[in-house]
Amino acid sequence: MTRARHLTRARYAHGLVIGKFYPPHAGHHHLIDVAAAACARLSVVVAASSVESIPLPLRTAWLREAHPQPHVEIFPVVDDTEIDYGSDEIWSAHVAAFRAGTAMRSGLGVPVPPVDAVFSSEAYGPELAERFSAVHVPVDPPRERFPVSGTAVRDDPVGNWEFLSPAVRAYLARRVVVVGAESTGTTTLARALAAHYARRGGVWAATRWVPEYGRTFTEEKLAAARRETGDPSLWLDGLEWESADFARIAEHHAALEDAAARSGSPLLVCDTDALATAVWHERYLGTPAPEVEAVHERVPHHLWILTSPEGVPFEQDGWRDGESIRLWMSGRFQEELEERGLPHITVTGPHEDRLAAAVAATDDLLDKGWSFNAPLSP
Repeated sequence: MTRARHLTRARYAHGLVIGKFYPPHAGHHHLIDVAAAACARLSVVVAASSVESIPLPLRTAWLREAHPQPHVEIFPVVDDTEIDYGSDEIWSAHVAAFRAGTAMRSGLGVPVPPVDAVFSSEAYGPELAERFSAVHVPVDPPRERFPVSGTAVRDDPVGNWEFLSPAVRAYLARRVVVVGAESTGTTTLARALAAHYARRGGVWAATRWVPEYGRTFTEEKLAAARRETGDPSLWLDGLEWESADFARIAEHHAALEDAAARSGSPLLVCDTDALATAVWHERYLGTPAPEVEAVHERVPHHLWILTSPEGVPFEQDGWRDGESIRLWMSGRFQEELEERGLPHITVTGPHEDRLAAAVAATDDLLDKGWSFNAPLSP
């Protein structure tokens, strides 16, 4: 529908939706979409208190991604006023915060019509509409279409996974990283761990693993160097590495993780991560890798599984440094994990034992659940 046709068919000039969106779920998106279809302009206020643990800018970004309609505008508003639906003074403070937040518009200075409709699924909706001198439009108050709430999601993300958008899933997914020196079974274990959970079915059927991007990058770098030099016999020892190479590897691998997490289950298994890439930077260049470290700090991971070289024969597939470097690399991974205080285990023995240990540690992680700060409540 074009914007002109939408404006012609809109029942209301300016609609308003207010919520915590902590986090946003399918019920919230339905509410916004219903309001957007009925209004020439829709303002959505993300009213967050500073005690809540999902950052306000993140919730705002999630809603902007999910609702890109040009006539829908998302406003982040910090509202730390206590909640008391029986207090006129407190009601006035909330409304003042909402009005102030929506006054900071990103438009071109065109006069904004007053709010003439407030859309909500909450019991306080009629009172909120009255304070804006607007009509109240209830949208599925019993939540029959989408039986979910922010409280339910916070209490049980797994049980409500189907109601979450890709962006929220990526944020909540527990990411387990398998790291280790060359030829220690990291890829085999990562694939097997993801398959173990996928076999549980239900929401877990979508459990995915993210292959190591560094190897793909190396293959592409070698092919490019052969083209540039015209030397088809050029091999790995003839490549020149730069810090930018490792930064690209870390960034691209992180992007692959995020893409997989958006469409996966509450668990994502990763074959290596930016921390491992930083160690490889040290191996080839002998210096720290601040750009790679920045990726490690930005991308959340929750458990590291280090694959020991003990009892694993070295297999040279033509792309590996060699057996002599395995113990040093494994030791560096262990040192980094311990010095940084990152949750980790080291797996040894045959593959079956390693997988069993990895599953036990992952189950422990998932059993701990998710932790959210309680929002302000009446």
